[in-house]
Amino acid sequence: MLFQTIANVFRIPELRSKILFTLGMLAVYRIGFWIPLPGVNQGALSSYFETQAATGSAAGRISQYVAIFSGGSFGQSTIFGLGIMPYITAAIIFQLFGAVSPRLKALKEEGPTGMQKIQEWTRYATVGLCVVQALGWLKFITAQNLVYAQWAANPVWWIMATIALTAGTVFLMWLGEQIDKHGIGNGVSLIIMAGILTGMPGALMSVYNGFDAEDPNKMGWMGLILLAGGFVVVVAGAVLLTVAQRRIPVQQAKHSRGKRSFGGQRSYLPLKVNHGGVMPIIFASSLMVIPTVVFGYLSETARATNAGPTTVAVVDWLNNNLQMGAFPYLFIYVIMVYFFSYFWITVQFNPEDMSKQLRDHGSFIPGLRPGPRTAEYLEAVMERITYVGAAFLSVIAVLPMTVNQWLQVDFIVTQFLGGTGLLIVVSVALDFLQRVEAHLLMRNYEGFLGDQTDTGSRSPAGR
Repeated sequence: MLFQTIANVFRIPELRSKILFTLGMLAVYRIGFWIPLPGVNQGALSSYFETQAATGSAAGRISQYVAIFSGGSFGQSTIFGLGIMPYITAAIIFQLFGAVSPRLKALKEEGPTGMQKIQEWTRYATVGLCVVQALGWLKFITAQNLVYAQWAANPVWWIMATIALTAGTVFLMWLGEQIDKHGIGNGVSLIIMAGILTGMPGALMSVYNGFDAEDPNKMGWMGLILLAGGFVVVVAGAVLLTVAQRRIPVQQAKHSRGKRSFGGQRSYLPLKVNHGGVMPIIFASSLMVIPTVVFGYLSETARATNAGPTTVAVVDWLNNNLQMGAFPYLFIYVIMVYFFSYFWITVQFNPEDMSKQLRDHGSFIPGLRPGPRTAEYLEAVMERITYVGAAFLSVIAVLPMTVNQWLQVDFIVTQFLGGTGLLIVVSVALDFLQRVEAHLLMRNYEGFLGDQTDTGSRSPAGR
């Protein structure tokens, strides 16, 4: 059945063209990822970050986090070294300001014209962020003597390297937009997913090299089975978290015209359990990098300058307990995931607007009066399901760090057992399959999920 469905996908010329175009653009991304930045000593750079990752220093911790979005590691500096993260950061900034800025709200209400203007501002902000991040990155590698001496003090090299890194991110942004127009799926999300999945061969090799059934200090058959079973369970949980909904019944009011009655249909208003998606984890991870880097730097500085024993002890305690996997780190991390989960629905979910849309479409929730009472009910329901969604999100977020710290499994393996990367891959893969499914069903082909369709899953307010 699965092979027949895949064959049906390539029988549709339009869908086949979209998928091949998308794969071609992703191939271009991966080719460009291996083009090195001129003037950088790639061998020294790779050795430096391998050492930093092994010692658990501040730079090593940052590299582990940024690798999720750059599609690789800081161990190689290429023209795509900044990845697509500056564009995502700019988009998030405008999305957050859109909830508090009257001008951005007015532009959103203008429809496609206003959204096009916001998109233009997002591109300009992306270029600005790229320049700042590129200069910061170049200054760092220059200070670590990772740039060839004849180029390190040359202004022309600095300009060239900054333009190259900025142009790399802008080109990735353009690739994502081309996938949106001519391909299938969300272009930027697919680029991020492609970068994450490139780490899977390395994870499999790490498991292979660490497997020895006869050595008690290495992973045996039982550990391998538990690891594979944990991966299946966590992926299933991530899928459930991504698609889980709380469906609120909605009744459409009846209208009489002469002797005929119209309306009166019953539908559902779907509220996602994990309304914020992966954003709470991204925000929490970004902020948790700050104390780990700061106290890691202070610990190294205190030892280098021979500070007093009390100062060294306090800084070392903070540094050790704010490392990924430590209990205080995990506790603060979970609190921040909850905070940003509620913060995101406060910004993105407006129960008053939703209740107005229901009323304007002649719909209502049975047993509730349209207007403020409906808005209060929607807000209460959203708060309750967000609590449950944040709990599942916290478990998936802390699982890779816990397994890495307590079971001593390599982090490159555990990152596929949860966290930001897994949720991104699951959500993007589901979105891609749903779009392919829609093309198949439009042409009377059976999709990946069979003939199961739900015509009443959307309310007039969600159309």
